[in-house]
Amino acid sequence: MRNAANKFFAAANCRGFDFSCEIDGAIPVSRGLGSSAVIRLGLMHGLNQLLGSNFSRTDLFALSAALEGHPENAAAASFGGFNVVRDLEAQRFEISAELQFVLLVPDFKVETEKSRQLLPVEIPRADAVMSAGNAASIVAAFASGDYEKLRGAFRDGLHQQYRRKLIPFLDDVVASAENAGALGAFLSGSGSSICAVTLHDPEKIGRAMQRSASVQTTRVITTKADNRGVRLLKSASRHRQSPLK
Repeated sequence: MRNAANKFFAAANCRGFDFSCEIDGAIPVSRGLGSSAVIRLGLMHGLNQLLGSNFSRTDLFALSAALEGHPENAAAASFGGFNVVRDLEAQRFEISAELQFVLLVPDFKVETEKSRQLLPVEIPRADAVMSAGNAASIVAAFASGDYEKLRGAFRDGLHQQYRRKLIPFLDDVVASAENAGALGAFLSGSGSSICAVTLHDPEKIGRAMQRSASVQTTRVITTKADNRGVRLLKSASRHRQSPLK
């Protein structure tokens, strides 16, 4: 939080000051769901409003991406929808409300840095080629809205097989989701959450995922895409700071 505030103050050429804020959100922390990007971005938008700095949504996206060290989480939180980002150039596509995302959230955290340490320095060429082809297929499916083309496109050779050490039930949960009718499933970020994508029967898919998990405590969150991105909502109380989403 403090790093995000300092980044904002420097960009605004403003002297920093102490402040307090309250975080009230539905995104589980340290589960590979981008909560850190959402918190940083929300703070920056709040400070932007408070100081009247007039930074644009794109400006604040760039500041948030710099803090993250990569732009994809900041782009999704900033613009909503499905984003393809190259450097800081984002291409955004609306996501239909028909598409649903079923999240299996285990009751344990995975620290991103610890998870990254499992990744090898070199990747076999065949795995890299497969992953690049599947990434292109995923983009085409979202850009065209032909979500059936997502089937089989979530196979990955870049990180899932290495991070499986921290989530040993990953393969079983992915297979159970697909057998229950999901278009596909994958490890969300560095984990520990596993996400399935579906057009039908999210409850059935969630139950199947839970049955396949080898841990006692998990929860299922079923959600749809937010196509709006970050926004400021005015509080009903005059004396309370506007909540950030």
